[in-house]
Amino acid sequence: MHAVQAMRAGGPEVLEYREVPDPEPQAGEVLVEVKAAGINFIDTYRRSGVYPMEFPHTVGVEGSGVVRALGEGVTQVAVGDRVAWHNAHGSYAELVCVSADELMRVPDSVGFETAAAIPMQGLTSQYLATGSHRIEAGQTALIHAAAGGVGLILTQFVKHLGGRVIGTVSTQEKAELARAAGADEVFLYGPDVDIAATVRELTGGEGVDVAYDGVGKDTFDASLASLRVRGSMVLFGGASGQVPPFDIQRLNSEGGLFLSRPSLVWFTRTPEELAERSAMVMEGLEQGWLDFRVGTAFPLAQAAEAHRALEGRQTTGKVVLTV
Repeated sequence: MHAVQAMRAGGPEVLEYREVPDPEPQAGEVLVEVKAAGINFIDTYRRSGVYPMEFPHTVGVEGSGVVRALGEGVTQVAVGDRVAWHNAHGSYAELVCVSADELMRVPDSVGFETAAAIPMQGLTSQYLATGSHRIEAGQTALIHAAAGGVGLILTQFVKHLGGRVIGTVSTQEKAELARAAGADEVFLYGPDVDIAATVRELTGGEGVDVAYDGVGKDTFDASLASLRVRGSMVLFGGASGQVPPFDIQRLNSEGGLFLSRPSLVWFTRTPEELAERSAMVMEGLEQGWLDFRVGTAFPLAQAAEAHRALEGRQTTGKVVLTV
């Protein structure tokens, strides 16, 4: 088969499209014929050596395709099933072995490119809206980077569950994207913007029920200050850097607040939990309340060009490789 491998640590030029032996599924695994692979920044971190990896290695962790063979003991899926995944190393390839317990079923109405692009961001948004803090009808959520990959999907989940969304973005163009996804109120953040004061004004002085913050260091204090009494702060990322240690007594003095620092791995610990969360993502796509579109698609052999475009901020939306 053909696969894209990082031959050594470095820039996109270290990626090579080359022939490698076909993988064989071990016990509990399935062999999947890959139709599309999602590109994520973690792929670039592993390629560049920011995250330690063995070289050469086949890049990628996310994708979609059709089951072609079953390893010993696999009964959850059958040959011919349409599937997707978010955590299978070596997904930039024509064939990949995936743990049967980590597969998502893909309905016939959902295309392979969409199915390859949405697992990580879709599952993250689903657990944020139903697990880290369960959105109830009438609640208000603050979502930072509301026009980002997770932000756009999370906004739609909150609206589907009956919530109100206040989103922050960095440009007017992104504000329009956030509004199109359903955000009720959107404002630009920056050094001259008092986020908490703006949120208080938009909520009649009460604050929001939950703040979803994937930005981290630059917005953490403002997020806490935007919460209502007994509100929830969900810190799920650190795009601007990690939040420094702070006095936990602040949670008491600022209103008996709740703070969590979740990640996807803790909300998909069992096949049953993954199936429940992925079913909601796929149902949203089928039923139309979840609008998700692939930004750019490159052929598998052009993975290096895809990485250059992603790292050069030349893309909008999710980038995928087609096989």
